[in-house]
Amino acid sequence: MRKRNEKTGPRRRAAAEFPRRREARIPERPRQSDSGRVVHGLIPVKELLRSGSRRIEKILVGEGTSDSRLSEIMDQAKRDGIFFQKVPREVIDRMASPGSVHQGVIAVVSAADYADTEEVLGSLDVAQNPTVLLLDGVEDPRNLGAILRVAECAGVSAVFVPEHRATGITETVVKTAAGATEYIPVCKVRNLNNLIKELKDIGMWVVGTSGSADTSYVDWDWRRPTAIVMGGEGSGLHRLVKENCDALVKIPMSGRIESLNVSVATGVVLFEALRQRTSQ
Repeated sequence: MRKRNEKTGPRRRAAAEFPRRREARIPERPRQSDSGRVVHGLIPVKELLRSGSRRIEKILVGEGTSDSRLSEIMDQAKRDGIFFQKVPREVIDRMASPGSVHQGVIAVVSAADYADTEEVLGSLDVAQNPTVLLLDGVEDPRNLGAILRVAECAGVSAVFVPEHRATGITETVVKTAAGATEYIPVCKVRNLNNLIKELKDIGMWVVGTSGSADTSYVDWDWRRPTAIVMGGEGSGLHRLVKENCDALVKIPMSGRIESLNVSVATGVVLFEALRQRTSQ
């Protein structure tokens, strides 16, 4: 990891068992449902894991499923840091393709590839004052799609989303993003707080948004290498994430509604940052 760029100056803190189906041959290659988001069956899921695909969101195992190959799948998922969960068998039945032989296991995959976090971090040149975006628990795929669209239009270098308690790149996200997923790197991270530390280590300022902040977003100097952290719908930033930010800023509100939709708020902040960076 590169050292903190000295040009950024000193850091300061600011306020701111389902009936048995007829046996069928299991395909040797991973088979997806019509939605393109589910791979089902022991061998297909096992081969998907062996391929090292970054598109695996999670693995779901039906309660009561027992097979030696299942242990191999779960062990591999643990090694790869892929979330897996035991769920009622009817959940598997509902998510798999009609009439499929899912054998009690499915893998949910994203609709697009994720970028490698370390590669993205290594490519950031703090001397060029890049802007990256961290999303702390955005759960609505339409919001994520809209955020990716506005982030790409505002010149954001990369977007980071957490593995858990947040939406991944679904077909809805891709459609709402209107092509942005083809241009902007989206990284899935296990721990946002660890990522914040890494960003600070390479010289990025980490600025969170909070309605309780004292500093307006227009008063912050966005012409520095900055990681902007936006909270999820309703809950905002998690406590520890908020504490780890260098500064907090707010969007002043004058109406009766207390907050903006997260995708709208993201657009407001990102385009102020773009305005500052491009103004003479």
